[in-house]
Amino acid sequence: MSWGTELWDQFENLDKHTQWGIDFLERYAKFVKERLDIEQNYAKQLRNLVKKYCPKRAKDEEPRFTSCLSFNSVLNELNDYAGQREVVAEEMAHKVYGELMRYSQDLKAERKHHLQEGRKAQQHLDHCWKQMDNSKRKFERECREAEKSQITYDRLDNDINATKSEVEKAKAQFYLRNHMADESKNEYAAQLQNFNAEQWKHFNNAIPHIFKNLQDMDERRTVKLGETYRSFAEAERRVIPIISKCLEGMVSAAKAVDMRKDSIIVVESFKSGFEPPGDFPFEDFSQNLSRAGSDGTISNTPKGDREGAPGPRPDPKHPMSRTKNKLWLFGKKPKVRGEKGDFSHLPPEQRRKRLQLRIDELSKELQKEMDQRDALNKMKDVYEKNPQMGDPSSLQPKISETICNMEKLRSEIHKNEASVRVIDLIYSLSDGDLHLLIKTIFFPLQVLYIIEEDKGDGWTRARKQSGEEGYVPTSYVEITMEKNCKGAVTYI
Repeated sequence: MSWGTELWDQFENLDKHTQWGIDFLERYAKFVKERLDIEQNYAKQLRNLVKKYCPKRAKDEEPRFTSCLSFNSVLNELNDYAGQREVVAEEMAHKVYGELMRYSQDLKAERKHHLQEGRKAQQHLDHCWKQMDNSKRKFERECREAEKSQITYDRLDNDINATKSEVEKAKAQFYLRNHMADESKNEYAAQLQNFNAEQWKHFNNAIPHIFKNLQDMDERRTVKLGETYRSFAEAERRVIPIISKCLEGMVSAAKAVDMRKDSIIVVESFKSGFEPPGDFPFEDFSQNLSRAGSDGTISNTPKGDREGAPGPRPDPKHPMSRTKNKLWLFGKKPKVRGEKGDFSHLPPEQRRKRLQLRIDELSKELQKEMDQRDALNKMKDVYEKNPQMGDPSSLQPKISETICNMEKLRSEIHKNEASVRVIDLIYSLSDGDLHLLIKTIFFPLQVLYIIEEDKGDGWTRARKQSGEEGYVPTSYVEITMEKNCKGAVTYI
């Protein structure tokens, strides 16, 4: 049947087109999956980058420079930016990729259903056509047999030699074949009428309905693609305001960089309180020369000025001796090089600031312990008045522990305050008093070993024989060399 071949070709075309549509949709879904993978990896790399460059030191150890603080702000904003990239990836994963994959499965099932309906309709029509065709062939065959029986009857009826029984038999066969031909005709007419009705339904109802369903399905697929294209863009556009705020935060951080503030922080951090050294005095070595001449008069050179004896002490009124803001007391020898607990490694100005900060911290801890002690005492009073609420003696160990902690904190505070008072005392002394306070209290006459020579700031780093290290005013020392010593020896 030519119409059957044409219809089949149409079904083949629709089959190919709808399959292409689903393939295209899944191809777009694959594109979205790769796109969101890129977003996830990008966000992950940004997170790792921020983590890599975020400061790992304690908050109180962080640099206070505006450039450092701004960089930390940039890192925080970049971390938020990475979070928005993750949001984009999540949106694409759920509202685009996930939706496309679910819709693809629905399309496949719907397409399969419609194509099966088309095949069933075609099979039903083919079945009707075969029944009609079979009845038609039977009717044609019965008609030919009836014609043969009529010819046989007419021949015998006109044959004078034929017997009566032969004629009757041929007549009966003729009537039988005519009857069978009539029945075949009726059956053929009924099958033809049924086929025509089914064919009309097939081409006017069933097939158009199936084609319409396939068309609707393909149009919905096209609409869904458009919607997911929009969702794809919306996932990006929805985070643009937040991303813009992140970028604005970075710009604000850049504007917050202040070279003047950073310079002031550097000055405050490393300010030592040292004064520039004064001019070096003229040292008249000719005063030790003998003035006796030929008269044999004995030299009046003091014993302390003779060879091998310590030289004259520096004049405390000389500018080189004005180092009251430069005194750096000895601290205990550290086990390892680095920051010391009493901050004795710092210049006096910086040491005083750090000691004061430490005092403030210890005072806060002491206040907490005192509050805890008061609370425990109140609770103990409640227990004593109402024994059913608890045993008062059970609180005594905790009260004792708290009081012990308070004593330790008070002792530490007193120790740090004493160091601050010493530094303040040194600042308040006159040059002469400072000089006297150093030959009597801090630096009695002793032998020190030079570790680091004066670099022009009026201080020399030295070590006691006991191993303690520290800085001493260069103007208060006399440096000599020992033959059996690898370094210099300082006499104070």
